[in-house]
Amino acid sequence: MHLAAFMNAGPQGTVGWRHPEAGDGFLSAEHYIRIAKVLEDACFDLAFVPDALAVPRSLGGSFEPAIRYGSGSPRLDPMTVLSIMSAVTTDLGVAGTISTGYNEPYNVARQLGTLDHLSGGRAGWNIVTSFQDAEAQNFNQDKLPERAERYARAEEHLEVTTRLWDSWSDDALVRDKESGVFGRPEEVEAIDHVGTYFQVQGPLGVPRTPQGYPVLIQAGASPAGRDFASRWADVVFCSHESLESGIAFYQDMKKRAADHGRDPDQLLILPAATTVVGTDVRDAMAKHEAFFDLVDHMAGLSRLAYHVNVDLTKYDLDGPLPSLEVVGVEGHYREVVEFAEREKLSIREIGRWYGARTEGNMIGSASDIADTMELWMDSGAADGFMIQATHVPAAFEDFAAEVVPELQRRGLFRTSYEGSTLRENLGLRRPERGEWRNRAASALAERRAAE
Repeated sequence: MHLAAFMNAGPQGTVGWRHPEAGDGFLSAEHYIRIAKVLEDACFDLAFVPDALAVPRSLGGSFEPAIRYGSGSPRLDPMTVLSIMSAVTTDLGVAGTISTGYNEPYNVARQLGTLDHLSGGRAGWNIVTSFQDAEAQNFNQDKLPERAERYARAEEHLEVTTRLWDSWSDDALVRDKESGVFGRPEEVEAIDHVGTYFQVQGPLGVPRTPQGYPVLIQAGASPAGRDFASRWADVVFCSHESLESGIAFYQDMKKRAADHGRDPDQLLILPAATTVVGTDVRDAMAKHEAFFDLVDHMAGLSRLAYHVNVDLTKYDLDGPLPSLEVVGVEGHYREVVEFAEREKLSIREIGRWYGARTEGNMIGSASDIADTMELWMDSGAADGFMIQATHVPAAFEDFAAEVVPELQRRGLFRTSYEGSTLRENLGLRRPERGEWRNRAASALAERRAAE
């Protein structure tokens, strides 16, 4: 089992900042240092930091709800936060979100290559294409490109970025003081890429990194997103309302990976799990109910509107959620629809539920939560979990102190790190130089078939 920690570089979740045990230090380095040490002591694989390049304006066309309720804003720069976390740890992986829509491949390759070197091979990249017009409007655009174009740009972005990481061979650096040879220029090559979206000469100004490529993470749930993830990603982060939908997603992603000529075991699926740990189920439910009582329905709707990129105040809040053809994050939308239809919730009720939702229904004692995790693993729905905290740092500390020892007692989770890099700890092989060709060729073949 693999464990990642979903950790905002800002207020946690929708109303996590209101929890009596929540810290208020997200603007301080000490906050992230404390969390990093908790996670590493518990042998987590990695800390994962999401991001967005705008203050959300999806609800009512205004950023007022996001600021008022602390739902989705503010957000600090993930790379800076992860650099701090990597400096105070030796084994914990550090993965951050960078958009292919509003970042150039050379800059991304350089940032992540640097982090991978300085962390000793522990960097990861959560690849997103962005899904809000508010982000586009911070980068000389009025609105986002259509989904198909965003993914076409992402495909080319990944090809260029991985080629840049491969522009140095592993033995290009010599640093021979006696001969005066620092590096072998014949082992470094320009990429001379000219494409639809990017023109990049190269080579990268950072030597090939300890992992070859940082661990690539993606969370696409749409057909285009799934196909992209199954071709490029090492880890897929997802969210499901039921075990059945989790199994279906897992099977689909593994099949897609195999169809692209990949080893399905080299694509890890980590569903989200928001845990509430108590001495028993009654105690845990009481904790969750107290947390639920903190949620204003508008705070939850602000968060949901951000995820689906639809202004839900246009509809009757006491009516059902309408069918939405175009949404931002399709996985979140499907999860909401599944739960709302089953429970017959109005939009207003959905707002309260979404603000305090617990993915995976993991509320109970440490043993109860371990039971559920074991069930998901044994049922073929997960290779591990992306642990989401209701509030920080206390919820991560509770999980580390209570659930991790129970998982270790059952032999489900490590008691020490197996390797020295994030890839090694995840059981992922190091990419050979030039591996980008296989993944890019798969994308090209599909585009030609579609034509």
